[in-house]
Amino acid sequence: MYSTTKEKADVVTLLAPVEPEIILCIGLNYKFHAEESGAPVPKYPVLFIKGRNALQHPGQPVEIPTVLASDEVDYECELAVVIGKTCKNATVKNALDFVLGYTCGNDISARDWQKKKGGGQWCRGKTFDTFAPMGPRMITADELGDPNSLKIGTTVNGETVQDWNTNDMIFSVPEIIAFLSGSTTLLPGTVILTGTPHGVGMARKPPLWLKSGDIVSVEIEKIGRLTNPIVNEGE
Repeated sequence: MYSTTKEKADVVTLLAPVEPEIILCIGLNYKFHAEESGAPVPKYPVLFIKGRNALQHPGQPVEIPTVLASDEVDYECELAVVIGKTCKNATVKNALDFVLGYTCGNDISARDWQKKKGGGQWCRGKTFDTFAPMGPRMITADELGDPNSLKIGTTVNGETVQDWNTNDMIFSVPEIIAFLSGSTTLLPGTVILTGTPHGVGMARKPPLWLKSGDIVSVEIEKIGRLTNPIVNEGE
């Protein structure tokens, strides 16, 4: 949007390139990330869901929860897939025909709520407000080409913490779409977060937890860089 005040020059606020109907997320989908997590390679894609409330725009702050407090907030760079038309029972062969485009995603995760305080499931630790930044733009499927041959990485305060390639996915993008659409309708605007490579803060020694004042950037080849500052809720 543009400023209408005379005192300021017109300013553009960059928004996330999609308002998702739902955010479907795949866990443990890179070989080395499964290994660093101490988890076996899954037989089927591991699914969890983020609410629309978790969406955050490029440049806008990710909030560390303070009411349901967390001191173990983590980053996860992810390729986000945007479904462009109604999709049900897609096959691996035709799955990419349903893709409108791709953007960068950051699957922010409160690991204490995910691992210890969430009742044995992941959603509480994954779906706090602002925990799904997306952007800075969407690249259409025909522009991007093969989604499983892209450099992907994360920096925290300018330091590289994840640096890998989407070719390490256990389940490829077509396989994920085929699985998620099995006996299930994916509506246009559905976003799929396809998992993160190794290097997450939880697995580091000592762990690297995000704190107020940090700057996190996710970058994916051909798409661009998604940057968000970290603040405490209520700041």
